[in-house]
Amino acid sequence: MSETDNPAVGAPAAGAPTAGALTVGGPTPGGSSAAALEENLWPATARLDRDGVLRVGGVRVDELAAEFGTPAFVLDEADFRARCAAWRRAFSDCDVYYAGKAFLCRAVARWVDEEGLNLDVCTGGELAVARSVGFPAGRLLFHGNNKSVAELRAAVAYGVGRIVVDSFAEIDRLAAVAAEAGVRQRVLVRVTPGVEAHTHSYVSTGQEDQKFGFSLAGGAAAEAVERVLAAGSLELVGLHAHIGSQIFDTAGFGLAAHRMVGLLARVRDTHDLELPELDLGGGLGIAYTSEDAPLEVADVAERLTAVVGKECAAAGLAVPRLGVEPGRAVVGPTTVTLYEVGTVKELPGLRTFVSVDGGMSDNIRTALYDARYTARLVSRAGSAAAHVVTLVGRHCESGDVVAHDVPLPDDVRPGDLVAVPASGAYHRSMASNYNHVTRPPVVAVRDGAARLIVRRETEEDLLRLDIDPADQAGAAVAP
Repeated sequence: MSETDNPAVGAPAAGAPTAGALTVGGPTPGGSSAAALEENLWPATARLDRDGVLRVGGVRVDELAAEFGTPAFVLDEADFRARCAAWRRAFSDCDVYYAGKAFLCRAVARWVDEEGLNLDVCTGGELAVARSVGFPAGRLLFHGNNKSVAELRAAVAYGVGRIVVDSFAEIDRLAAVAAEAGVRQRVLVRVTPGVEAHTHSYVSTGQEDQKFGFSLAGGAAAEAVERVLAAGSLELVGLHAHIGSQIFDTAGFGLAAHRMVGLLARVRDTHDLELPELDLGGGLGIAYTSEDAPLEVADVAERLTAVVGKECAAAGLAVPRLGVEPGRAVVGPTTVTLYEVGTVKELPGLRTFVSVDGGMSDNIRTALYDARYTARLVSRAGSAAAHVVTLVGRHCESGDVVAHDVPLPDDVRPGDLVAVPASGAYHRSMASNYNHVTRPPVVAVRDGAARLIVRRETEEDLLRLDIDPADQAGAAVAP
C-alpha cells in the first residue's frame, strides 16, 4: 500500500492554528504588549515591556542576565506544566510518556510526575535522574537500541514498568537479567513499520534502513514477538513504533497505525494472544520560525485514536491502550536561550555577522540538521530599521551558526541581549564542552520569580575530570 492510498488520519488544516488553542507549537501570548512577538514561537507568558525588554514568567530578561549570566536557558515553568496537562487531557484514556531525551533534570522529572504524565528514559543516566526524585517506577518506559547489562539490571531492580526491546541480543540479555532477579519483566517490541516521516534523515526512524527496532516487512518483528513469548522471564504487553521527529503531518502516523494493527492481528492469529498496548511514539513538530504550522494537541489525539479504533474494528481486535511520547512538543516552546552580543562584523556586499557568547556548544541543531531559528533583540527597543544578519557563536568553526537570516535592528551592538525561542528541546540535553566552554544554566521562571534548576558549569567542573599525571602518586613527571 502506498502513502497515497493509506487510511491516514489526515493532514493538518491549511493556515495557522486556531487562535488561543493549545498547539504543539504553543499558545499565542495574549495582550497588546505581546503583539510584536511572533505567534506560536515564544513561551506562553512571554511579553514585551514598553521599553522593548522581554519578560518570561513575569521576570525581565535583563534582570535574569544580571543575576545568572549569559548564555542561559530560560524555561517558563507554567507553560511546561500547562502543556503536560493539555497532553494528559487530550489523551485521557492513553499513556502519555514525556520523552526525557528532549530535556531532563530533577525539577522537570518532578513536574512531569506532578502533572500526571509518565516518563520515557533511554539511558542509565536518564534513569538515574528519575530514580533520584523517586519517580514512580511503574510509570517509566525504558528505550534504547543498545542497553547495557548494567542498565538493564538497574531498570529491573528499580521496577521499571516497560522496557522496549530493540534487538534479538537484547531480548536474550534482558531475559537473563530478569531471570537472575527473579521477576517477570514487562516489555514492548519496537517495530520499524517502513513509514517515511518526511523529516530530516537524522531524525527519521520509521523506515527500514535505520538502527532502531525490528523490521516489519522483513519478518524480524514477528520473530521478536516469538522470542519474547518463549522467554519465561519476559511478559509481552504490546508493540512500539516511532517514525521520526519534527513532523507536521499526521498521515505517517495513520500508515504506521495501519501496519502496527496488522501485526497485532497476526500475533492474535498466530499465538492466540491479543496484546493490550500499542505505543505510536512521539515526533510531533513545533514552531521554530513563523513559517512552521504545528498541530493542535487535541486534534492530534482525536485523529490518532480514531484511526486506531477504525483499524482495530476492521481487524476484529479490541482497541489496545494507546501510548504516545511527546518530548519536544512539551518542552520545546517553553524555553528561550538568552545571549549577549559580543561583536558585530559587517562584510560590505556580503553579510553581517552578529556574534554571541554561546553557539554550537549550546545549540548543535543548526550545524547538525541545518535547523532554522529566529531571534530578536530583547534588552531594548530597536531604534533602527531591521537588517538581515547571520547570528553566530563564539566557537572556532565556520559552521558555528546559531540562526541564519535573522532580522535584527541596524543598530544592534555589543552588550545587547538577543533571545532565540523554541530552545527547550535538545539544546541543553545535547550541549557540549567544545573549546572547553562551560554549559549554560537552566533558569525556571514563574509568577515573577526565577530559580536555577540546572546551574552553570564552572571551569572547576571541567578540570575535575581532567587528571594531571603530576597529581598521581608514583606518576613519572617529565624533567
